[in-house]
Amino acid sequence: MNSLANEFLLDPEIIYLNHGSFGATPRSVFEYYQDLQRELERQPVTFLSREFQARMTFAREALAKYLCTESKDIVFVTNATTAINIVARSLPLSPGDEVLTSDHEYGAMDRTWQFLASRQGYHYIRTPIPVPILSKNHILDHIWTGITNNTRVIFLSHITSPTSIIFPIREICAEAKRRGILTVIDGAHAPGQIALNLEEIGADFYAGNNHKWLCAPKGSGFLYAPPERQALLSPLVVSWGWQSEKPGPSTLVDHHEWQGTRDPTAFLATPKAIQFQQEHHWENVRSACHELACYAQSHLTELTGIPPITTPEFFVQMVSAFLPSVDPEPLQKRLLDKFHIEVPVFKWNGIPTLRLSVQGYNSRRDIDQLLFAIKQMYHL
Repeated sequence: MNSLANEFLLDPEIIYLNHGSFGATPRSVFEYYQDLQRELERQPVTFLSREFQARMTFAREALAKYLCTESKDIVFVTNATTAINIVARSLPLSPGDEVLTSDHEYGAMDRTWQFLASRQGYHYIRTPIPVPILSKNHILDHIWTGITNNTRVIFLSHITSPTSIIFPIREICAEAKRRGILTVIDGAHAPGQIALNLEEIGADFYAGNNHKWLCAPKGSGFLYAPPERQALLSPLVVSWGWQSEKPGPSTLVDHHEWQGTRDPTAFLATPKAIQFQQEHHWENVRSACHELACYAQSHLTELTGIPPITTPEFFVQMVSAFLPSVDPEPLQKRLLDKFHIEVPVFKWNGIPTLRLSVQGYNSRRDIDQLLFAIKQMYHL
C-alpha cells in the first residue's frame, strides 16, 4: 500500500503514524495550491476582487457534491474549531440550559463550550461513555441517560479525537430532532476517512476538516447548516457579506465566506484533493488502511495485554490503544528521537493512550517498527 508514499512530501526518514493531527497533502495537490498562491501574488486585485466569488463557488460546489449536499448550505472556514466557535457563539443559550456532550471530545472544543458557559450561565455536561465500546446501543444508552428537560444542544464528535471511535451520529441526530434538541457535530476526522452524506446525517450543524483525511492543504475546513438553521448563526467576523447589496446564494455564504483579506487558496485547492483521492480509488485505500489499523490494534493488545477500546467496526484508519503506566510526553519524544516514529501519546481520562493513524503512504513495516519500539521501551 505504501506505493502512495512517493505521492506525499513527508520526510522519508520519519515513520509518520500521525496523519490524524494535521494531515498531509499529496505532492500534486500541494503544487496546485502553490500555483494558486503565485497567481494570487501576481495580481491580488483580480484574484480577490474580480475572481474570488466565482472561484469560491466552484470550490464549494465540488465540496458540496463530495459531501452530498447543496453548495449554498456549506461555507469554507479554516478549520473545524472555527466552525464550532461560530455555532457555539451564535446559539441563544441561557442560564439553566444544558449542552450535553461526552467525555471523548477534543479538548479545544471542550474549552470553547466551557468558556461560553462561564459567561452565559448554561451548563456544559460531559456524560461518560465507558470503554470498551462494543455496540451502538452502548453509546446511545449513555447519551440518552444524560438528557434532561433542560438539554438544548447535543454536541458530539462523529469520530472522536482521543479514542478514535465512530459515533452513531445519524441515529443521535434523528432522536434529538424528535425531542426538539439541536445537534452540533464535530466532524473533524470524518471527511476522507468515511463516506459522508450530510443531508442523510441530519445534523443541525456539522463542522469538518478538509486538511486531515481528505488531504487538502492546511487551513481548509467547512461548516454545514441546512437552510432552516442558517438564520441562527451570527458571523464570527462581520464584513461585507453582512447586509450585502448583492446577496449571494444563502445567508450562510454571505455572512461567513468573506472575512476580509486572507489567503483563500487552501479552500480553492480542496477540489484538487477530492480529485486526487478519486483518481487513486480511495475506497480501496481506506479499506487497506483499515486492515493495517486492525493489525496494529490486534498486535498492540497482544503485546500489552490490555483489552482494546473498541471493535474494528467502530474505527477505520485511526485507532487508539491504552498503554501500560507511562508518562506520555517522554514516551512520545523517545519514539521520535530513538525510533524516528511520529505518533501521539497522551492521557485520556488519566489512562496512557496511543493514537495510531494509518494513511495510504503507510505500510505493515511501519506498524511493525512501532510494535518493535513499544516492545523495546516496555521490555516486553
